[in-house]
Amino acid sequence: MSLSELQALERAHAIPTYARYPVEFVRGSGCRLWDVDGREYLDFLSGISVLNVGHCHPRVVEAVQEQAATLLHATNLYYTAPGLKLSAQLAESSLGGKVFLCNSGAEANEAAIKLMRRAKPGGEIVVLREAFHGRTYGALSATPQEAKQAPFAPLVPGFVVVPKDPETLDRAVGEQTAGVLLEPIQGETGINVLSDELLLAARAACDRVGAALVFDEIQCGMGRTGSLWAHQQTPVVPDAMTSAKALGGGLPIGALVTGERLADVFQPGDHGSTFAGGPVIASAALVALEICSEPGLLERVGVLGARLAAGLEQLGFVAAVRGRGLMMAVDLVDGLSAPDLVRKALLEQRLVLNATGPGTIRFLPPLIVSEAEIDEALGRLSALA
Repeated sequence: MSLSELQALERAHAIPTYARYPVEFVRGSGCRLWDVDGREYLDFLSGISVLNVGHCHPRVVEAVQEQAATLLHATNLYYTAPGLKLSAQLAESSLGGKVFLCNSGAEANEAAIKLMRRAKPGGEIVVLREAFHGRTYGALSATPQEAKQAPFAPLVPGFVVVPKDPETLDRAVGEQTAGVLLEPIQGETGINVLSDELLLAARAACDRVGAALVFDEIQCGMGRTGSLWAHQQTPVVPDAMTSAKALGGGLPIGALVTGERLADVFQPGDHGSTFAGGPVIASAALVALEICSEPGLLERVGVLGARLAAGLEQLGFVAAVRGRGLMMAVDLVDGLSAPDLVRKALLEQRLVLNATGPGTIRFLPPLIVSEAEIDEALGRLSALA
């Protein structure tokens, strides 16, 4: 089927929620993609931090094939091993509590919101400006972006928005607060690394009033920053965290992971999901988690991130570089359009990137990227100048 035929199908039958580029991808391997005409692309977006282990990692593919040929689905009314093994490994690798598996990042944050309210009924939830927690109603209500929220008002009540300032956050947290929800590195709004001072203030304020501190690690977790979990590079341990995106190795999954204090807040019947923790996706996630936990890979994330940052700083159209590990963004010099540059990179240089705003480009290459591929991406970018 040609691209024009796909576009006709989209116009006729797909609800128009996506502004797609005129490219049809049909194959992926490692850090590479191929379109329907056989042209090769270098992927520095990873499906928006989904493919941390790269496209079609052979160990993930093998796990999926083996499990799909054995048992596809059974529901959570019965025991299946992969989901419970995954829960154990997630808990042991992070906060030491318990895990609720679901199907996406938004669902993981919905579960976190319910957890905070279940632990402290009726309480408010404090969120930060420039946050993004998802598009379902609770997660959207925790995402203080007017363009995303306004068409769908009224939203879920009880969310308090504060600037990324330690003192203001501290004042906003009181006895009425059920929890604070934040991304230690904000992804969708341009890779904004929260300061240790802000994280410490959130931890202290929550401790003062018995509120829960929850980290959204949906984009910044799974090795993306050079440690398995982003909070492991900060002085703060949250009470719970959410994961998704790269956790499934390319398949849809989400998880709410608690520490010991919140491990038994949910009771039977409080929450659930038909497909969550199914054997095929959990089998893929077990492999992805194992790969992203490898010390050698995590060490290379820091080294390669520094290489990428140094190269980006040398580009004449880049005004600023920020991020951690292989979670990077650049601000362009005045007068340049990030969406236009991303489109040009895709169509002229076959480099897959993402614009997170009018002047900001996001870089999220697979964690298995090589030095040569970093340099190749920089070369393709320099050709745009």
